[in-house]
Amino acid sequence: MDAVRVSGRFRLNPFVEWILAVAFVAAALTIASMVVRGLDGSAAAGHPAPEPPAPPTVSVPASVPERAVSVQVLPLADGKEVRVGETASAVATRLGRAAESGRQEVDGSPHGERLTRFYEYAGSQFILVFEPRERHGEPYVAGIYLLSLIPNP
Repeated sequence: MDAVRVSGRFRLNPFVEWILAVAFVAAALTIASMVVRGLDGSAAAGHPAPEPPAPPTVSVPASVPERAVSVQVLPLADGKEVRVGETASAVATRLGRAAESGRQEVDGSPHGERLTRFYEYAGSQFILVFEPRERHGEPYVAGIYLLSLIPNP
C-alpha cells in the first residue's frame, strides 16, 4: 500500500490569509503614523504650536491718503533706504531737509505728538509717520507710505 504523504505545513483558508495580510498592513501603517507624529514636537506635547505674534499695529493718520501703500523698508533710487524703527534724526541726516515737501501734520499718540511728513526724494513721493516710543522720547519712523503708486484722478 502506498503511504499517504502528509505535509508538515499547516495551510489556512486563503480568505483567512488575506484578512491576516490586511491586518498586518493596517498595523504597520498605524505604527508608522505614530512614529511620524512622535517626531513632531508640538503634537507630542498635546497642544498646537504657538502662532507667531502679529506685528504691532499703528493707526494710520487721517492725513495719509486711503490708497497709500504701507511698507516696512523704502529703498530709494540713489541706493539709500528708510526703515521703520529708524530715528527721525537719522532720516533727516540721510535724506536732508530739502526732501521734505513742506507739508506736515501733527496729531496725538499715546506717548506724545505724532508727526506725519510728506517727502519727495530721488523721484519718489512718500509719507513718513514719526512718533516717540516713550514720553519725551526721540521720534522714530512708525510708518512709511508710498504715494507714487496712486494714480492721479
